[in-house]
Amino acid sequence: MADFGEILRTIGEFGLFQRVLLFALCFPHFFQPFYLASVLFFQSDPGRHCNTDWILRAGPNLTIDEQLNLTLPREKDGTFSKCRMFVPVDWDVDAVRQYGLNETTECQDGWVYDKTLYDATIVTDFDLICGKANLVEIAQTALMAGTAVGSLLFGPFAESFGRTRANQIPIVVTLIFCVTTGMCPNFNLYLASQFMVGVGYGGVRLNTVLMATEWIGVTKRSLGSCVSQICGAVGQCLLAGMIYLIRDWRLAQYVMAAPTAVIFIYIWFIPESARWLMDRGRTEEAKRLILKVAAINQRPIPDSLLEKIVQNDTVEKGGIQVILRSPVLRRHFLIISLAWFSLSLSYYCLSFNVGNFGLDIFLTQLMFGVSELPAHILCIWLLEAWGRRLSLMLTLLIGGVLCILILAFPQGNAVAVTSLAVAGRFFINWAGSISAVYIQELFPTSCRQSASGIGCLLSRMAGVLAPLLNLLAIYHWSIPTTVFSILSLVSGALCFLLPETRRTELPDSTDEAESNGCWVGDNELIRDAKYRVVFDYAACSRADLLVSSAFFSDDD
Repeated sequence: MADFGEILRTIGEFGLFQRVLLFALCFPHFFQPFYLASVLFFQSDPGRHCNTDWILRAGPNLTIDEQLNLTLPREKDGTFSKCRMFVPVDWDVDAVRQYGLNETTECQDGWVYDKTLYDATIVTDFDLICGKANLVEIAQTALMAGTAVGSLLFGPFAESFGRTRANQIPIVVTLIFCVTTGMCPNFNLYLASQFMVGVGYGGVRLNTVLMATEWIGVTKRSLGSCVSQICGAVGQCLLAGMIYLIRDWRLAQYVMAAPTAVIFIYIWFIPESARWLMDRGRTEEAKRLILKVAAINQRPIPDSLLEKIVQNDTVEKGGIQVILRSPVLRRHFLIISLAWFSLSLSYYCLSFNVGNFGLDIFLTQLMFGVSELPAHILCIWLLEAWGRRLSLMLTLLIGGVLCILILAFPQGNAVAVTSLAVAGRFFINWAGSISAVYIQELFPTSCRQSASGIGCLLSRMAGVLAPLLNLLAIYHWSIPTTVFSILSLVSGALCFLLPETRRTELPDSTDEAESNGCWVGDNELIRDAKYRVVFDYAACSRADLLVSSAFFSDDD
């Protein structure tokens, strides 16, 4: 049976078809950051006071200053209370002035907000202040929980029903609930709608990258992930500009829906993955698709190659059970998943804390986006120059060190704290791009999507935990930074045990995946009669050989 890598070399590893496909699948990533807008851009403690218009019934000609002086208590620093008011009384204004009011209560008729920075946010629309201030973290958690469910749902879904369906359905879900989020009249409906936006977000982010990667040849494979990450970084910059111009979160939701509607139109014309079709035994469909791609790329395809594409009668049962059955794949999965979890926890802890570094929130968000661009661009070169394992190790370790250095400066030093946060986020982002490529190369076609889906689920669980971890700052501001920095350092060190997969074909079977990264000469594999793992003493580390051989007995 023909190897799909051989087919790609014949029809073009990165021809016109792959370029158009890559653009179409990466275009949604320009707007992925926009879905985080309502939970990123807000004032956690906006300027406000209780609505005390009750006194205007007794004194309609009162100035604002007189109204506030008569109806609001003052804090110890002399400012008006933001959460309490004097109990309304049925007196005339002269009596209130003469005797004053002493009994206080919580705000009874809502608040009046300062709109200097924003016209409307979820905090001001749903009154997430005073006793409800921590509900903002719940909103962030609901969105990230949705992305986790989307990753869990659409990863295995793509293994069973195809890559195209796993891209189309999340786009539909995202479009519908992006609009309904902006229409929500109360916080509970907002949470439910944001959760569904997260479900679509998680599915799109996972499957677009994997589908692009399966159509691109080994020499350009890293583009499948890195270009999507570059688009996401540009989206981060656009996000800062959009919110700077549109200070109303509901209007921003409708603006986000416009490009999503464009994606909804063309997503139905994207073809299925021929690699998946061949793995599922649907060879005739795969042949027709391969011929179309060869024609688009203007590459001749010999009949002898088509004859090698034969019916696969032994379709390998896919899914997570493939990983569970293989000790080698289990080890790889646990290490890469921990790396993805730790870098995501660091990323989201820093992102959700964007308004607390001391600098202007729009400037900080723009710096975050600008810092991501060189990280993802350099990643394309770094993956080929240094390989996957060393690149992931270094970026996680350096990112962890930079983040933990934040603790060396007082919180009031906004420039130093923001600079270290941006630098740490730069390397964490770099590691994220590498992980997205790496996880696809470590596992066979039959479970690649499931492995990526579950790995992405753990990544999104880190996003769920990030707001909760940030809440621990009420006990000591250093706790969140210490936790996610140490996790990055530990996972970076463990990446030493992963194999190197640079310039190797995507594995189509479990045996190929187990022997991943151990090559000699011109891609010639050497297999030991005792072990299923390839022993290449030049390319494989001693740690790889010791750990791999320990998993197999003489009977294997």
